[in-house]
Amino acid sequence: MVDTNESTPQLQDLRGILEGDGAQLAEFLQGVLTADIADWLQDLETDDAWRVFSVLEVEERAELLQRAEDHVRESLVARMSEDELVVLITGLPADEVADLLALTDEATKEKVLGKVDFQRARGLRELIEYPADSAGGLMTTEFISVPVEVRVGDAIKEIKADDAPGEDGSGVFVVDPVGRPVGYVSDRELLTHSIHETLAEVMETEIKSVTPIQDQEEVAQIFSKYNFAEMPVVDSSGVLIGVGTADDAHDVLEEEAEEDILRLVGTSPNEHTRLPILTRVRHRLPLQGLTVLGGLITAWLLDTFLIQSDGIEPVSETTQLLTFIPIIIGLAGNVGIQSSTVLVRAFATGEVSPEREIAVLRSEVLVGSLIGLVCGMAAALVAWPMKGSLDFGIAVGIAISVAVSWAAFLGCAVPIMCRRTKIDPAIVAGPFLITMSDISGSAIFVGVAHLLLTI
Repeated sequence: MVDTNESTPQLQDLRGILEGDGAQLAEFLQGVLTADIADWLQDLETDDAWRVFSVLEVEERAELLQRAEDHVRESLVARMSEDELVVLITGLPADEVADLLALTDEATKEKVLGKVDFQRARGLRELIEYPADSAGGLMTTEFISVPVEVRVGDAIKEIKADDAPGEDGSGVFVVDPVGRPVGYVSDRELLTHSIHETLAEVMETEIKSVTPIQDQEEVAQIFSKYNFAEMPVVDSSGVLIGVGTADDAHDVLEEEAEEDILRLVGTSPNEHTRLPILTRVRHRLPLQGLTVLGGLITAWLLDTFLIQSDGIEPVSETTQLLTFIPIIIGLAGNVGIQSSTVLVRAFATGEVSPEREIAVLRSEVLVGSLIGLVCGMAAALVAWPMKGSLDFGIAVGIAISVAVSWAAFLGCAVPIMCRRTKIDPAIVAGPFLITMSDISGSAIFVGVAHLLLTI
């Protein structure tokens, strides 16, 4: 067991070894949990991540790939030879193998499958054909099923057999002569009943089956509703072809919830704090583009019906700035809530450690600044002909850029300060942060634009 005191190996210790000749790398990693290594690889350069991965034992490599993020897995698998992949997949369950092979090209995939046991290769090919977000992509084809007339003792022997298929599960499915699931027996039931009883006497008959083409979210919801440990996946004839587990269903529900939250604030469901800056900007710009368009329409309506309709005396440029306040209210709130949502999610999942807070703050401010620059330029190009003044358009564009950059800073700084002061960041990452962004962003916009117009 690894201590959790101050002597526990840290990422900076690993960096120090990698900066040297790496002679102590294998020895250093012996005292580190695989889950921690998987987290560290996300913050290392690709070459360094491979150096770490290459010194691990086969079992550790297999476990690490199960825990690592997709982009880390993809970079590692891309560097592995066919023989290395063949050795590695022998220690992984079928559904994990299918996910890994999906990261390789068709030629490599076929060569690897050609070196695997025929029966397993056939099951893997079936799994790979199913969409990743379906029950087929979620299930494993390596499982134990027993006929309904079998006795408890014989079922236990089959589970304990060295060549028994599948990963450690919670029980076995009971099937009829055709292979259709008719019941389920948990490991606990097998151990607490007489070995002479038949499975028909002890099995749970209230089971639900799903088809391989059903959406994984629907399957996960069935797991959650009925509290199943495992669920059979059947073909069109009702024959058992795979098994889904509650652990996989729980992961699906978490992923779907995260995706829905990220979509709700107008960014990609794959958003995380380690993505390249320009990728994050591209994910978030569509919502901001709509915000700018709506704000410009509002500005035009205010200019047309409130300012121009008056027509009694000339309106100052400072007063005309007020027609663009709706853009700032929309942009500042959206950019701030995007940054805070991404950060709060990252806090909850452990993606952002205290050591990474400042680096994430800098990257999020840069993302917000680039979004502000693009939106400011778009607003300037419209404000110029609308008001008939190039200086006015430039002032509006620069002021929007500054205000949006501030909103991005606020969206990260507030959650970070909350975590450091032991306050739940989620409490202030909603209405409170939006209000702060709107008020301060509007003040900055008016102040900056007014200053530029009076120079």
